[in-house]
Amino acid sequence: MAYKVIIMPPAKRRLDMYVYYTLETLKNRQAAKSILEDAKETKKRLSVNADSLKICDDPLLTQYEYRKIRFAKHKFLMIYRIEGNRVIVDGMFHELQDYEGIFTKELHLGESDEAE
Repeated sequence: MAYKVIIMPPAKRRLDMYVYYTLETLKNRQAAKSILEDAKETKKRLSVNADSLKICDDPLLTQYEYRKIRFAKHKFLMIYRIEGNRVIVDGMFHELQDYEGIFTKELHLGESDEAE
């Protein structure tokens, strides 16, 4: 099945932040370009095989059926969900970050359960 991949603004901003840091702080134009190319390739891979990747292990992310895909050449990943024929990328993180914790806080997942 071919999926339409949609990168949501928070994920896009985070990717832009990583690329900007690589370009401006590390002064490495080639690395910044390579990260962008890897992100595009990862998006292309998602359009073909999004449903073949397993659901995240984190219980809260599992509840919302989030999955993750790693970049092929860099230590980044995308967190996404599938809605029909669309793949919605809600998060983009470096692998060394506590991406599950950061992501659940950013989306306020589980807060309604705690309020009850």
